[in-house]
Amino acid sequence: MDAMETLETACADAWRAPVEDKVGDWRLRAAGGFTGRANSALAIGDPGVPVAEALDRVCEFAHLHGLPPVVQTVFDSKTERAVEEAGWVPNASHAAGHLVSVLVGPLGAGSDRAEILTSPTESWWELAADTTEPSPAQRHVLTTGEIGYGVAEITAGAVRAAVVGDLLHISRLAVRPEHRRRGLASALMAACGPWAAARGATRCVLQVATGNEAALALYEGLGFVEHHRYRYWVRPCEDRSS
Repeated sequence: MDAMETLETACADAWRAPVEDKVGDWRLRAAGGFTGRANSALAIGDPGVPVAEALDRVCEFAHLHGLPPVVQTVFDSKTERAVEEAGWVPNASHAAGHLVSVLVGPLGAGSDRAEILTSPTESWWELAADTTEPSPAQRHVLTTGEIGYGVAEITAGAVRAAVVGDLLHISRLAVRPEHRRRGLASALMAACGPWAAARGATRCVLQVATGNEAALALYEGLGFVEHHRYRYWVRPCEDRSS
């Protein structure tokens, strides 16, 4: 695998769906509809069969679990071009944005305005998952692995920190509207650094939709740069954008 595929594999390891299967190197995932990543086929590496056949397997797996078939590909990769040639189209209806920037950057140096908890609190769930009663799929995706649950001022902000190998994977960063523009997002990012470094991490990775300008500006200010992009694809008959 090349550097982009290796990083995508690590990100997938940090965001494990409760149901997974394989088609060669491709990873099929189902999580009851909770997030695009956990309910798509990560199409990297060699599927071991022709791409058209692999896509048929993606459809079978998705339909078995009551999901629309979705494929995640590295942007402008050989696999992405093969998926497009097979008649699939970008998933323009994906609410969070179908084109995503994968950013890498340094670990934060710590903050006295945020802390990393060993288990999620009710307030953390409310901010990170928009619920105080997470579904089994949400609980599995967000708590599986070496996870830290970052909170700022107890109830003002939250973040999920996961360590995979030498990578700190950041997700679900959220600050309550009435507490924004006070530097809490940066404090949460900074607090994750020492926690992750103590567990072997040396760098940080996160994923942001290319249309999320506020988040991109935040991370650029923290020293993050784009490593690559990925995109979600669907079959035309299952594209719900029109």
